[in-house]
Order: sequence, then structure tokens, then C-alpha cells
Amino acid sequence: MAATLALIAAFLFAVAATLQQKGALKLDGVSLAQPMSLVRLVGQRMWLLGTVALLIGYALQAAALDRGRLAVIQPLLVTTIVFALPLGYWLTNQHVGWREVGGAAVIIVGLAAFTIFGDPAGGKDNAPNDEWAFAIVVLSVICALLLLVGRGGTSTTIAAVYGSVAGILFGLSAALTKPTIEFLHQGVGVMLSHWECYALAIAGVLGFILQQVSLGTGRLAPSVATVSVVNPIVGVLLGIAIFDERFSRPTWHVVVAIISLVLALGGAVLISMSSQPGPEPGPGEAAEPSPTPA
Repeated sequence: MAATLALIAAFLFAVAATLQQKGALKLDGVSLAQPMSLVRLVGQRMWLLGTVALLIGYALQAAALDRGRLAVIQPLLVTTIVFALPLGYWLTNQHVGWREVGGAAVIIVGLAAFTIFGDPAGGKDNAPNDEWAFAIVVLSVICALLLLVGRGGTSTTIAAVYGSVAGILFGLSAALTKPTIEFLHQGVGVMLSHWECYALAIAGVLGFILQQVSLGTGRLAPSVATVSVVNPIVGVLLGIAIFDERFSRPTWHVVVAIISLVLALGGAVLISMSSQPGPEPGPGEAAEPSPTPA
């Protein structure tokens, strides 16, 4: 059930990214330097529909994390890019070539093998505050460095960098979801009395904003692919480092599972490196401008 919920969430994330990009492309640009450009997104119907799909996806991901382990659920979200490719082709005229198709095939094979051979066991629902503090500081520094790097470059580079930072924040928010849900089971008051729910909200909102900037470049494949790669990497690392999730099967099963996961992530990286143009104008349509986020 947890795996099924995660796959449905991945599909909804792909729908959300495609619809939000479709709405963003109707604007002149989406930039952190121009906060009103983010506010104007609310006036786009497609963007709002995508946001509804995103919120439903978050709810299903939370339900999956409540039933399963972080190191299992997060890798399944890599399938978001597999769902996003055909959706982007149909809805925003994205170019889908052999690189993208091949990367999607590699992702499917890698995740199928990881699901068969990987079986993380053990784990806990929360971690000591000092371990959380260390993890949050390290991830924050990495995000800051990436944002400095992403201030220039091509639209593809900007989409990939901002997508990577969003992926880090989504991976952190996924980890924070586990203790938050555990507290929620004890009551809303209990949940609101712990810092984890507020940190979850901050990480989720920041990730959401940065993903909009990434999607606003018009490069759906590298934007979604980098989120889909970095999110599970952060989730798996946090699951192992602070939730004590471990593989319980024989050594050769573990080796095959790790290789399979690396293979799946490699497929997403292959897609993210695509330098093909983003949306192609349809019949009678003018080419959309490529926004340049600050």
C-alpha cells in the first residue's frame, strides 16, 4: 500500500509540474528578484490546477511515509520524471528525444530491481534534536552554495540548479513528515507543540517557491529530473543517518539494490542533462520567451 501511494503521488507531482509550468509560461518570467512574478502565478488557472494536484500528491506522500520507510518511499518518487515526459510533450510541447526515452527506461528498470532486492528494515519515527540540527545546517549550506552557482548560466542550468535545491528541501520536508505525522496521531495540539511541523512547513514552502522558478525557465525535463534525483538521495541519506534504516537482506541483495538505485538515479541525471529546447510553439503560436531568474 505504501509503494502504491508513493507511485500515485509521483504521478500527481508530474501532473502538477506540467500544469504549473504551462501557467508560468504565460507570464514574462518568474524570478526571486521579482516577488510579484510569483504572486501573478495565482492568476493562472492552469497553475492553480497544478497546485491542487501538488497538494493532493503531498497528502498521499505523507500517507505513504506514515506506512513505509523513508529509504523505500523516496526512491519511488523518481518515477515523477517518467510521468512528466509524456505529459510535457502533450501539454507544453516539450521536446522528448531518445535521451529522455532511454533515461526513462533506465529509471523503470532500476527502480523495479531496487523494489525487488531492497528491503530496508528497522528505523525509528524521529531523531535527537542535535542530529536534526546538524543535518539541517549541512543541507542549508549546500542549498546556499547551489543558489550562488545558479545565479548565471543558461536556462537549462538554472532549471537544474533551482530544481536541485528544491529537491533538497523536499527531501528534508519528507524526513520531517515522519515525526510530524507521528505527533499528529497523538493530537493536533501535540503536533503543534513540536518544532518539526514548523520546520516541515518552512522547508516545503521554500522548496515550492524554488521549484516554480525552475519550472518558469521552460525546461521541464531538467527541472523535474533534478528534483526527482536529489529528493530521494536526501531522503535515503537521512533515513540511514538519522532514522537508522538499514537493509536487512543478504549482502548480495543489498549490492544489487544499491546498484539498481544508482542506475535509476543515473537515468534521471541523463534526462536532466538534456540540452534540447523546452516548449516548442504549436501551430499558429508564437515562441514563448525564456525567463532568466536572478
